[in-house]
Amino acid sequence: MDNGSLITFFVLSGLNETMNQRFVLFFLTLLCYCVILLVNISLIGTIILDKNLHEPMYVLLCTFCMNGLYGTTGFYPKFLYDLLSPVHVISYAGCLIQALIMYSFACSDLSILAVMAYDRYLAICRPLEYHAIMSKQKLFKLVCFSWITPFCTIAVNIFLTSRLKLCSSYIRRLFCVNWIIVTLACSPSETTVNSIIAYITIIIYVFHGFFIMWSYMYLIKTCVNSMENRAKFMQTCVPHLTSLITVLVALLFDVMNMRFGSKGLPQSLQNLLAIEFLLIPPIMNPVIYGFKLTKIRNKIFVNFKMK
Repeated sequence: MDNGSLITFFVLSGLNETMNQRFVLFFLTLLCYCVILLVNISLIGTIILDKNLHEPMYVLLCTFCMNGLYGTTGFYPKFLYDLLSPVHVISYAGCLIQALIMYSFACSDLSILAVMAYDRYLAICRPLEYHAIMSKQKLFKLVCFSWITPFCTIAVNIFLTSRLKLCSSYIRRLFCVNWIIVTLACSPSETTVNSIIAYITIIIYVFHGFFIMWSYMYLIKTCVNSMENRAKFMQTCVPHLTSLITVLVALLFDVMNMRFGSKGLPQSLQNLLAIEFLLIPPIMNPVIYGFKLTKIRNKIFVNFKMK
């Protein structure tokens, strides 16, 4: 029988060295997940229920928070279950689905940030044409692009992984990672196409990052000589830049740790680096926008006073 046909589940061994503190970890993780749900759902609800916030910038922010809920739902429920379970296993199909959710979420974050940068460029640099260009139809297409394209891109990577014959079922992480599954292949020669597509995917989203940085450099140049534009930039672009830096740093730590990380690092530190993009951005992004954008902040305060 082929070795590859024997793999029906994976063992997630990232928790093995921290099981003595599992109840503390469970409480902290549950608290963290509840905060993520609270801040993101609050912001989504505020934007959906207030018609004054049905503008492109706020619709994109709503999309951003929805994506955060999508990504974290792929990790936290399973992780919380594993913390209370003596055996940390996941089915083969479940593992591939989890990897798809995690990394389509991460790539969607970059796509949404790129669309946000484009929106701010139009609003500040081409204000007279803004509403004509950023129509409801255009906004709908951009939102679909920011979700569907990353999903399909990662789905191609996952499909290529599903064709590999694997000789091990041990994943030294807290969750399923496509590239680590690829390294479990019986024959390294079979993973050439996977590597090519993976690097193409990385390049595509690195270019997303460059596009965003170029957009903001152009915006800064445009805003320098105008007090009104400087005020717009500080009000709406600073939260975007903060979110961008948070997401990029978190993803960079994860990619560097996954591709080049030392096995000599303590498992707890490897775990922290691995989940940073599922921990910091989903909490920080809605908090930053909620406090920085005046319309949202005022609406939240009004709702809080009413209660």
